[in-house]
Amino acid sequence: MPSTTKTLHFLSSALVTCIAVGILGFAMSTAWATKSMVCARDSSSFFNGSAAVTLELFDGRLEREICPLFGPPVDFQVFPKLMETKGVPLVLHVLSVSLLALCLLCSAVSVLVSLYNSVSNPYETYMGPIALYTCSAISACLSVLVLVLFVVNVSATTVAEDLVRSFADNVRVDLKITSSQMLLGYYLLIPYAALSLLAIGLIYMYDHAAYTQRREQQRPTEDAPKEIMMY
Repeated sequence: MPSTTKTLHFLSSALVTCIAVGILGFAMSTAWATKSMVCARDSSSFFNGSAAVTLELFDGRLEREICPLFGPPVDFQVFPKLMETKGVPLVLHVLSVSLLALCLLCSAVSVLVSLYNSVSNPYETYMGPIALYTCSAISACLSVLVLVLFVVNVSATTVAEDLVRSFADNVRVDLKITSSQMLLGYYLLIPYAALSLLAIGLIYMYDHAAYTQRREQQRPTEDAPKEIMMY
């Protein structure tokens, strides 16, 4: 049976990872970015209309005024609309969602490994602390990668403009971006990554202390007093 200290450390790691999973799950269900723009019917017209696109991972919302036509706010599914436009925005969005799904899987494995280690001592197998280090590190690294990919998709591609044009009813429209803003869902990846690293830190603290204790109990003979070594 593991010691009380070990049980507490691994249970704490499992709790921290569960909180991280909850944060990521909420992040994947809320808005990630909004992009506002002005528009005209073509390049020779005045920019007298406006539109704003709010993106979640799976759903979106378009609010427009004379862009190029009047219309009420429209809710849409992101993947079907991006598949109409195709190109780099679709690839980056699919990649971001896929990496987040992998983050959830790695976090779930981390929880299971932590719980298993809290009731047993599998240090000599792949289910020991190394498995937790690996899964939590992958979760943290992939979430940081998604931070980069998503902001590139919103800021450096025409994902929002393509979505507005897809609702233009084949009317040619000229668009000019006025502002873009990352929202709560995007920023929640930061505490998720931090909690994944904290889960690693909790186990490393215990593992390092246990290793130090084992080393003290197995001191080499050269540390023994010279009087003892003479006999």
